[in-house]
Amino acid sequence: MIERTDEGDVAVLTLSHGPVNAMDPELCDAIAARFRELVADPARAVVVTGAGRAFSAGADLQRLLAEGEPYARRFLTALDDCFRAAFTLGKPVVAAVNGHAIAGGCVLAACADAVLMAEGTARIGLPEIAVGVPFPRGALEVVRFAVGDVEARRLVLTARPVPPERAVQVGLVEELVAPEELLAAAVERAGALVATAPPDTFALTKAQLRRDAVERWDAHGDEADAVLALWVRRAGDGWTERYLESVTRRR
Repeated sequence: MIERTDEGDVAVLTLSHGPVNAMDPELCDAIAARFRELVADPARAVVVTGAGRAFSAGADLQRLLAEGEPYARRFLTALDDCFRAAFTLGKPVVAAVNGHAIAGGCVLAACADAVLMAEGTARIGLPEIAVGVPFPRGALEVVRFAVGDVEARRLVLTARPVPPERAVQVGLVEELVAPEELLAAAVERAGALVATAPPDTFALTKAQLRRDAVERWDAHGDEADAVLALWVRRAGDGWTERYLESVTRRR
């Protein structure tokens, strides 16, 4: 599910899970495990990217519709765990967004310290409420940290993924790069972050910057049951199925 290569002291993690790297419990668990391993790994920085035409197209809604509550419960727990592991790693993390980054894929990219995206027609954004489901608290806090309250509200409530140029304007993406240069540029950016400060200083400073977001994340754990209930309801009342059919028709 995740291929690792090393470019000097930068670990490159490539999501390789089906045609669009859809996020399911298995992929989320694998991402969380990889990031936890990196805490004590000799690598000094991380680049995360996707194989194929997508960084990640977000939740596997087909499985949600097919498996209902047991799947939703497993998925939401694994998703939160995945985001926390990526968001709190005390090393430089760069996202190299090679294609569509939708919903959970967008949030995973936003966990990084720097986000580079390939030029082109791919979209990045947060359509969850159009799917009919609420964000887990951790995902909201990651997005708020990445783009600020105003842009987070716009991205969440409009539910419209945006093109690369707009993603730069709202702060989801730092820089656009030619597709064939994306990975090398991300590795270079990760190396530049490594050179910024000693590892322990970088780790503490990063934790300080993100502490408020993590504390809010932890303070609202009581929302989890309400979030789960709505994911299960949407899997059964036809809303998410109709959304998925509309997206499929547009393609």
